[in-house]
Amino acid sequence: MRRKSILMAASALIAVSCSQDKKPDAQKDAKPQPYEYIVAKAGAADNHTEYPARLEGVENVEIRPKIDGFIENLYVDEGQMVSRGQSMFRIRNPQYEQMVRVAQASVNSAQAAVATAQMQVTKTKPLVDRKIISAYELQAAQLNLKAAQASLAEQQAQLTNAKVNQGYTVITSPVSGVVGPLPLKAGSYVSASTSQALTTVSNISKIFAYFSINEKDQLNFLKHSPGASIQEKIKNTPLISLRLSDGTMYNEKGKLESISGLVDPSTGSFSMRAAFTNPQGLLRSGYSAMILLPNNLENIIVIPQKATYELQGKVFVYVVGANNKVKSQEIKITELPDGITYAVDSGLKAGDKIVVQGVGLLKDDTEIVPKETTLQATLKN
Repeated sequence: MRRKSILMAASALIAVSCSQDKKPDAQKDAKPQPYEYIVAKAGAADNHTEYPARLEGVENVEIRPKIDGFIENLYVDEGQMVSRGQSMFRIRNPQYEQMVRVAQASVNSAQAAVATAQMQVTKTKPLVDRKIISAYELQAAQLNLKAAQASLAEQQAQLTNAKVNQGYTVITSPVSGVVGPLPLKAGSYVSASTSQALTTVSNISKIFAYFSINEKDQLNFLKHSPGASIQEKIKNTPLISLRLSDGTMYNEKGKLESISGLVDPSTGSFSMRAAFTNPQGLLRSGYSAMILLPNNLENIIVIPQKATYELQGKVFVYVVGANNKVKSQEIKITELPDGITYAVDSGLKAGDKIVVQGVGLLKDDTEIVPKETTLQATLKN
């Protein structure tokens, strides 16, 4: 029985030994498998950098009273759209009505004085012509008429001023826009010296997005933007996108309008401003958003992300070399906005053949059957 067990064990060892001897031969005899590759080509690529932005209306006008009195009526509500010239508040102060009545009475009296002085000139002139009275009497009447006319002009000016002050009792919107908070309600006393504004009207037909970039980003922007001057570079900047706080993209493109000439010493950054049209009133003053500032890359190689793999924090691709054997190559990359491609900063050159299929199954010196494809076809699969 023991002899039979020894023979069985010996047979098993011989079988294992034969199997191990045959395995290398099987690997050696394995046929190369087909793998797709693309030829590296240098060209342009779209890229952008994101910056947090603060949105403001093109006009943010504080509404303040010019006279003192009590708020009698509010004709608007918070968040309401108003047009330029639309009534917003009425301030009650009877003295301004009284001033108009007094000024009107003074004008009426001055008009009567002018009429009387005119009659005196009219009556005196024939008498002077017939030498019944001296010319001195006519001159005196004419001077009296001029004085009365001057007094009338003064009273009319006072009436105009009184009506202007009375007009300030109704406060109208200086711009078309959206009404902000209304901290003061009906019955509140206000004056020209009141520190708190009655409200703010924001003209949001156009929205400014204010954001800051650091010195390095500004230098890169100025170096790579076409144009001989700052104004030309701003003008030639591609349209800017805006990502709202809920993660959605705003459906209108914006345009870069200005770059500050001085760095903020407290932050080391430069302020920039982009403008967006706001036909539907979706954007409001005070909103936060993300600016996507275009940074177009030139003479750059673009590869699909699936053609890469990572090892110890480094990124590699497989390049097809001599005898169709692959070799791993470390590369430096920049992720592009589409989320499926990389811009290669270094490690590849135009003409290199990059494997784009099944890179996880490969290792150095693996022989393959290369099948050329295109970047566009790879991205569709």
